[in-house]
Amino acid sequence: MTNLKGKIAIVTGTSRWEGIGAAICRSLAGAGADIFFTHWSPFDEESGNGAERGFPDRLCGELISMGVRAAHLEVDLSDEASPDLLMDRVEEILGSPSILVNNATFESPSNFHTLTKEILDQHYQVNNSGTLMLTMEFARRFGKAFPQGKGGRIIHMVSKGPDPNNLAYIASKGMLIAVTEPLSVGLAPIGITVNAVDPGPTDSGWINEEIRDHLLPLFPTGRIGKPEDAAKLIKFLASEDSEWITGQLIKSEGGFLGK
Repeated sequence: MTNLKGKIAIVTGTSRWEGIGAAICRSLAGAGADIFFTHWSPFDEESGNGAERGFPDRLCGELISMGVRAAHLEVDLSDEASPDLLMDRVEEILGSPSILVNNATFESPSNFHTLTKEILDQHYQVNNSGTLMLTMEFARRFGKAFPQGKGGRIIHMVSKGPDPNNLAYIASKGMLIAVTEPLSVGLAPIGITVNAVDPGPTDSGWINEEIRDHLLPLFPTGRIGKPEDAAKLIKFLASEDSEWITGQLIKSEGGFLGK
């Protein structure tokens, strides 16, 4: 059984009860890790999924009932002050974190007719600049807090594929895939592994019947991915058992055929 007792994990982009972020929080907490999660309700209100009022406190209460400490913060990763603000708050409330799951994302459909610089910049500010600056701050503080150089974990949630209507999103996630391997080399000497996880299409509350009917035949396993599927892999990558795995893009998508 995976044991993360005594570890502190940051999970960004945890805004909805059925979301991947919430499943990751539950999975890590179930293994004993203390959890600090972030959310940004303005995006959820605008994205079409809807913000779930009171969700952060409800999830926090659920995690605490599992026997771990938990806290949360509303933070906009496109704000350049966010990495310091977030890390300061985590250290103040829980202590020094050793696990960072970069799950927060910005997504707005765009194709070659509709893609604009503004849309591209919105994706870049959150999915690339915000995520990587938080990663850098996490790594710098980890190096100081854990001079023994062991046990650090950074996990990027990524995406890919031939969807012509999601150009900016796939391009920005592609940058995270590209940076995973060189970043893993740079952070190995201070004891941090870096991996990327592609969960494939996941039924986290956004899939309607039309989309379900389209996707289901593309899963040879006979079902669409669930948030818990990705969360199980994240729990493993956060554990000591994964210490020899770094710089990898790992697909956890049930053999999805829509490459």
